[in-house]
Amino acid sequence: MTATGTPTGLSQGSRTHGGIGESTLRPDGFLKVTGEFAYSSDMWHEDMLWGHTLRSTVAHAEIRSVDIAEALATPGVYAVLTYDDLPAAVKHYGLEIKDTPALAHGKVRHHGEPVALVAADHPETARRAAAKIRVDYAELPVVTDEASATAPGAVLVHEHRTDHHSGRVPHPNVVHRQPVVRGDASAAARRAEVIVTGDYVFGMQDQAFLGPESGLAVPADDGGVDLYVATQWLHSDRAQIAPVLGLPEEKVRMTLSGVGGAFGGREDLSMQIHASLLALRTGKPVKMVYNRFESFFGHVHRHPARLHYEHGATRDGKLTHVRCRIVLDGGAYASSSPAVVGNAASLGIGPYVVDDIDIEVLALYTNNPPCGAMRGFGAVQACFAYEAQMDKLAAALGTDPVELRRRNAMSQGATMPTGQTVDSPAPVAELLRRVKALPLPPERQWEVAGGAPDVRALPGGLSNTTHGEGVVRGVGYAVGIKNVGFSEGFDDYSTARVRMEVVGGVPVATVHTAMAEVGQGGVTVHAQIARTELGVAQVTIQPADTRVGSAGSTSASRQTYVTGGAVKAACETVRERVLDLGRRKLGSYHPAWAHAGLRLEGGKVVTDAGEALAELADVLADEAVEAEQEWRHRPTEAFDPVTGQGNGHVQYSFAAHRAVVEVDTELGLVKVVELACAQDVGKALNPLSVVGQIQGGSTQGLGMAVMEEILVDPVTAKVRNPSFTDYLIPTILDTPTMPVDVLELADEHAPYGLRGVGEAPTLSSTPAVLAAIRAATGLELNRTPVRPEHLTGTG
Repeated sequence: MTATGTPTGLSQGSRTHGGIGESTLRPDGFLKVTGEFAYSSDMWHEDMLWGHTLRSTVAHAEIRSVDIAEALATPGVYAVLTYDDLPAAVKHYGLEIKDTPALAHGKVRHHGEPVALVAADHPETARRAAAKIRVDYAELPVVTDEASATAPGAVLVHEHRTDHHSGRVPHPNVVHRQPVVRGDASAAARRAEVIVTGDYVFGMQDQAFLGPESGLAVPADDGGVDLYVATQWLHSDRAQIAPVLGLPEEKVRMTLSGVGGAFGGREDLSMQIHASLLALRTGKPVKMVYNRFESFFGHVHRHPARLHYEHGATRDGKLTHVRCRIVLDGGAYASSSPAVVGNAASLGIGPYVVDDIDIEVLALYTNNPPCGAMRGFGAVQACFAYEAQMDKLAAALGTDPVELRRRNAMSQGATMPTGQTVDSPAPVAELLRRVKALPLPPERQWEVAGGAPDVRALPGGLSNTTHGEGVVRGVGYAVGIKNVGFSEGFDDYSTARVRMEVVGGVPVATVHTAMAEVGQGGVTVHAQIARTELGVAQVTIQPADTRVGSAGSTSASRQTYVTGGAVKAACETVRERVLDLGRRKLGSYHPAWAHAGLRLEGGKVVTDAGEALAELADVLADEAVEAEQEWRHRPTEAFDPVTGQGNGHVQYSFAAHRAVVEVDTELGLVKVVELACAQDVGKALNPLSVVGQIQGGSTQGLGMAVMEEILVDPVTAKVRNPSFTDYLIPTILDTPTMPVDVLELADEHAPYGLRGVGEAPTLSSTPAVLAAIRAATGLELNRTPVRPEHLTGTG
């Protein structure tokens, strides 16, 4: 990794080890790699029961009857619940549109929808009892694509829509529609000297987190429930759970349990309501753990998409216009589809300067599996298509694809398609220059001097299906733009409580937030912020729960920005209170002031360096100082429903990739040899963690390029590959060399100048790999993931 850029305004000369800018190690890292970390699926409670969910075996059907008698009579079963047993008038939930029933009622809308719940004294007993529940279905026609969703007389997935989007969509089976129109794309098209078009298909991807979806609900003496769960957003969960349970929010107490990855898939509820219902009904703790089969049905996936693009340019390569239409499949329930539409529309042309734009993006209700948040949502699908278009345009112009991108790259001060000015660094051209300048890996790496070829370096790897006879190399590039934080007028804030006290003669800071640590390293960063601002070596991070104000979701690359901002603000308040306390106790002059580098201004003790507080342990010897702060980023606004104009995003992040692949064109095998990335991160608060996030996001993009896809039967709308046997994700054997060039150009509007990191590399990695495969094969390859049959002409 290389790191360069401008200073970010941090205090210099810090004496406290482990502060901002250092590669501190994760406190949970050793436990995770040794298998000792306690995940939510490891939780146990005395006298607990096990919950299990009965799921629909069809994708769309009326429920004629549900017979639970045999299940309820099974020895060891404590409760069987259906929709009719729900205790409150509110029976639906949802992230934005509350269209998801806690249990199916009247009909089921997708394969695997929850129909009934069982609580028993053993997990196998619960499963066997659930299998005895008899559900009489009358199957209905399924809606699976735009044609079946919007045709005259189409079956309605939701017959009685009342959400706030329903009055602005062209058909009830459209969840949300967002156009973005600026300038006159039709007139610009008439002036264009070269025009290229393309139709693209983006497959359905699973978040494929490795930690099981699980939780433990414990009934409380006050009639409430204590819920320990792996999630991404504790307070949103509580807001959705409490009304269905018929409880005030303060009686639903949530604590984050160990999370084994999330990537958006834990933003939606899974077993939270179900475990709580069973616990309150039985009066006993209830644990629920999904197996992998259930998870493929029980959580949302990345929206598959169909995309049509038209790009125009002058002969010298200046973009004249972009027109596109993106159709996202949202599945049976809305989840975060409206936000995904907003992202795809507002970021739909990429990090390029184009004056004339006409974009339409919509998401459908279908009977396919529900789709929602996944790393980079909305922007990922668009990036795959607009970067393929840039390569196609470069070929039509006979120019270098990287230079074409740099010729049209946005920079600070550029105007987005939505009319928003990019008011922080946007080093798109520089990122492309850097990633192209990295040295290429050597050719024919499988050749070993004086020995047999190393099959691990060949397409097919250890399966040893090729010996290099028909292997060709390709190199491809891509760049992307992603928003950071919640957008479109959402009140995006976080809360932090920080306490400073002396324990055993040593100053100690305690940080308490509701941030969900899902593997991104937030707990490490929060400790680094506290050390930097307070000058303490010892920092305790309390478990995340709802006893402190909301931290929002661990998504949208926002947690370091927003919750980090809240921790910083709370630390600053604590620091000022400690210094004022010192002034009152020690007087306006004390040897500690000079020793610590403090000074007086206007009768107040102030400091330029948080580490000075470490000199004031005696001030806190008999009391603690605590502060709780909410922190918000700059306000955003909703996009205009007709033109798409508006300052919808608070910050943008950028990443560029170069992929080097080797392809056996006869067998259709691909090996990604290298996936290099250059990314601007504003300020690398923890450089080691930053590189890990970039490499992790790049690997997920690689998976989307060449192997990951949930296959849904187009006739029955049933998932055909709900397991890691048939749904493949990259392993260490598939992961290439990943050099990372980190650029640090501070965003003056953000804490420490930082920029959200985790999502941007997921965007450009997929189209870079596809571009490299195209370069190797000469094929158009307009869908992802690429399969062997696409490369051999057999499918």
